[in-house]
Amino acid sequence: MGAILFNVTTAALMVMMVNCGLGVVGRDTLRGRPIPWAAVALTAIAVGGVLLQLLWSGAMDALDADPAKSGWWREFTSVFMQNGGLGGGLWNLATLAAVAALAQWYWGGPLTLGFFLAGILLPGRIDSLLGFGDGPSTDPRNFAGSSGATYFLGATLAIAFLTRTRLPKELALAIGVPVLGLAMWLTQDNGHGLVAVYGFALGAVAWAARRRLTRPAAEQTA
Repeated sequence: MGAILFNVTTAALMVMMVNCGLGVVGRDTLRGRPIPWAAVALTAIAVGGVLLQLLWSGAMDALDADPAKSGWWREFTSVFMQNGGLGGGLWNLATLAAVAALAQWYWGGPLTLGFFLAGILLPGRIDSLLGFGDGPSTDPRNFAGSSGATYFLGATLAIAFLTRTRLPKELALAIGVPVLGLAMWLTQDNGHGLVAVYGFALGAVAWAARRRLTRPAAEQTA
């Protein structure tokens, strides 16, 4: 029962973030939008990682983020290894493609890649600072998988949606992302929830910084 609840809440958090992304970019505008090349690139690398695992039995051992093993590259390569079985791997690939595309359409390609990289580098270090984890990895509570960085990136869409709506139902959806994430961490020790809180916080900083930078330009053209 605990495992089922873990999976249900993890999936629910992702659905909430995707809906925030759809809300912020506009559900009716998707067909007319350009190809999100940053999302395509990230997804292609992740698919390549899965194919490598299928073709090379030693891929996980060589590329995961087990802190007991040496290798600076592991922190990055482990993101594109999948260890959740067939269903978990397909879920990770599909959610990465969807979240990265929505993020690129709102934040732009460079910032989307920056957020994804932050989702790789920051959670483990913040956890170590706060005493939650044992060291840096894609998700400090797992040695492989793209889900940690994807949930981090997805949470930036929630803060973006929060700044674009005034409807109570939509506000509740956006605020619900960090609230559910924190609840998942506290009650289930579910790392997906904690990295979503981190992503929401960094997204808020990025949104505030971008608004501050664009405001002088808007005032000059007014």
